[in-house]
Amino acid sequence: MPPIFENLRVIELANVLAGPSVGQFFAELGAEVIKIENPKTKGDVTRSWKLKSEDSNSSISAYFSAANSGKKSIALDIGEQGDLSVLYKLIAKSDIVIASYKAGDAEKLKVDYQSLKSINSKIIYGQITGYGDEDERVGYDAIIQAESGFMNMNGEPGGNSLKMPVALVDVLAAHHLKEAVLLAYIHLLKTNEGSKVSVSLFEAAISSLANQATNYLIARHNPQKMGAEHPNISPYGSVLKTADQKEILLAVGTNSQFQKLCEVLEMPETSEDDRFKTNTLRVENRKTLNQILLEKARLFQYEILTKKLKTAQIPAGKLQSVSEALQGNDAEKMVLKSAEMNFGLRNFASHLSFMGKFSHLAPPPEYDQDRAEILALI
Repeated sequence: MPPIFENLRVIELANVLAGPSVGQFFAELGAEVIKIENPKTKGDVTRSWKLKSEDSNSSISAYFSAANSGKKSIALDIGEQGDLSVLYKLIAKSDIVIASYKAGDAEKLKVDYQSLKSINSKIIYGQITGYGDEDERVGYDAIIQAESGFMNMNGEPGGNSLKMPVALVDVLAAHHLKEAVLLAYIHLLKTNEGSKVSVSLFEAAISSLANQATNYLIARHNPQKMGAEHPNISPYGSVLKTADQKEILLAVGTNSQFQKLCEVLEMPETSEDDRFKTNTLRVENRKTLNQILLEKARLFQYEILTKKLKTAQIPAGKLQSVSEALQGNDAEKMVLKSAEMNFGLRNFASHLSFMGKFSHLAPPPEYDQDRAEILALI
């Protein structure tokens, strides 16, 4: 069966991670995604965000590869009338635009929704901003992690506030925009009308506070640093170290699981201890419980303990490096690869029974590599 968006054309007026992630999502589902890149900056800024080990002569960085597979690239200076005219001709034959301008800039460049709607009334315009359509502040993932409360919660008790090592707010905002664009596409199919949808990084971050937000809104509990621990469940997030110095994280969420854990660790009496009989009591006596668990785990070799936990169906996992995770069987289907190399990860992690296997996705494009092909479209 052909890809679900085989006849869809997406114009990407976005840089860095959030907007381009949405573009790659549509590329993975079969859409033709044309990335418009600024010749004044030699394209998407992430093309230059390179590690020391990367090829300095290539226009493709590892970071750029995180969100740009399956696309075509053309350099257009849309501040110039000639190049803007080329873009307009592409818009007239396209279905979706993904943009990431701060408030007012799209209007100045004449690539805002109203301008493009006059060219193509059915266009779907998906926009990512920092703080909303009317707020001129530029949104940066790290700043919004700080402002939304994520950094204040992240870290060990009494330690420094930590930014998450992935631009998670960008990733979350991209998922929110995908949902909004898909809803706009459903609306188009029903009404034959285009529309504008937008997502701000800040609102995406606040929405994603989830139970930590409701812990405050309902229980007036202001979340604090807890390391890997969970504020509502114990032992959930607790890290045990085995005799051979390997680490295991527990995610015990029910009383029956806790009882089985105590049996595996050869301390069945602990599950009957008045301090630990219920989750509420275990949360209240977390420090004491964790100390008992740590002492018991040190008596087991890793392979023996993990086998016992698996047999007893106790949620637990080995703490792995990114390298270990990506080399494991569970991650294999998520890695994009060609005959020569791995070149990125799938952005779309779902499996659809009506689609079958995904077709091959091209590696990220070199800067301006598809100029001739794209100009031939107009």
